[in-house]
Amino acid sequence: MSIQRILVADDEESMRWVLSKALKKKGFAVDLAGDGDEALRLIRSHSYDLAILDIKMPGLTGLELLDRVRELKSDLLVVIMTAEASMKNAVEAMKRGAYDYITKPFDLDVIDAIVEKVNRAREMTSQVSSLKEELKERYQPEKTIIGNSPAMREVYKTIGKVAPSDITVLIQGESGTGKELIARAIHYNSKRLGRPFIALNCAAIPKELLESELFGFEKGAFTGAVERKLGKFEQANGGTIFLDEIGDMPLDLQAKILRALQEKEVIRTGGSQSIAVDVRIVAATNQNLEEKVHRREFREDLFYRLNVVPINLAPLRERAEDIPQLVDYFLEKSCTELEIPRKQCTPEALRQLSAYQWPGNIRELENTIKRAVILSSDPLLTVADFAGIAPRKGGERPQGEELSLEGIVDTKLRGSFSNMDKMESGDVYAMVLEQVERPLIRFVLEKTRGNQVKAADILGINRNTLRKKIQDLGIEVKKD
Repeated sequence: MSIQRILVADDEESMRWVLSKALKKKGFAVDLAGDGDEALRLIRSHSYDLAILDIKMPGLTGLELLDRVRELKSDLLVVIMTAEASMKNAVEAMKRGAYDYITKPFDLDVIDAIVEKVNRAREMTSQVSSLKEELKERYQPEKTIIGNSPAMREVYKTIGKVAPSDITVLIQGESGTGKELIARAIHYNSKRLGRPFIALNCAAIPKELLESELFGFEKGAFTGAVERKLGKFEQANGGTIFLDEIGDMPLDLQAKILRALQEKEVIRTGGSQSIAVDVRIVAATNQNLEEKVHRREFREDLFYRLNVVPINLAPLRERAEDIPQLVDYFLEKSCTELEIPRKQCTPEALRQLSAYQWPGNIRELENTIKRAVILSSDPLLTVADFAGIAPRKGGERPQGEELSLEGIVDTKLRGSFSNMDKMESGDVYAMVLEQVERPLIRFVLEKTRGNQVKAADILGINRNTLRKKIQDLGIEVKKD
């Protein structure tokens, strides 16, 4: 929005006359004041886009008037004029919130340049304000996070309570439940709106690179460090950093994250200087961090630092009432993205989708809908379009599933424990999970002929997560 009306306040009549004539010639409406008190009355009763104030006037001085302007109309831009070109005046004026500072005498070209500069600043402010409103509107929880089940309503309430503050939040939920969406909703409804939102998946980056990703590095810190690089904490300064899958973070790095939380500063790899950072931390995990703390795989002090306000996301199988709404949302989204006519599900297909357990949660549902939209040429999606979805009610298992799991447990524990009642604390959970994960991932990779993108899609997990699991589990990928 361009400047329309300007206030000029100066006790010298000649200065008021010169400025008024020059500004009116440019098409601006100009009001004049001979002292600070008169200027204050005009500011209270009129709306101005710019005020040009002399620093020394009868009544309120320019600096005193500047303080009042900041209280009354904080969006009014103020330029201070003075005949004393002292460093003290310049620093004091800018410290109190002046937009600019000029010394007398000055050419009218200087005023033209300042007015042009103010115009650009106002336009930029207007754009930023508009963008903030757009982002805030777009990331309202009820618009980006779909579901009206009791579990989701509790999540909405928590977001509303924690978003305005800088409190640390830990989001817990299975893979594919939408943890990053929750983190973004918190950021875009906070006072940090308009500042950076930086996300980092701790499981997707090799351990040896994770520290430099988080904290950056200095030139020459290691082979290949040809220039300084800012880490995610510095990139997020003033905003929010989202640490996804923080349960996969190595113990030695957890200590440095704890220090960044406590001291609000970081040290780049290869550097010695502490760098102050102002960030809000939102962390997420699909693991049980309390169990990891018990197994000494996660620092207890870091866990309590992160778990100030926990948000627990229920898996999709526990909020099946949200599935029809989610299906409708993903149908519209997929059709819009693909620029094809809107498609619908038949009631039978919707029942089939609602009965499925969705081990990959919302991400798996979205991919399933998108796949059906792409492959079907019919405006109505039927049961046949979701042939890969085998519906089963909660609690039901395919025949033999429990027996197979019992077999895995029995095989793994045989020889280690003679009696389950005498079993001590151990890593049974991790051992069993590994036994289930390896054959499952190997089987899917075999069926997709080593295509990791397709395998991750079928499993309902992120491609980077799959790559990490392949590496950690020592799975050999054979490609045809």
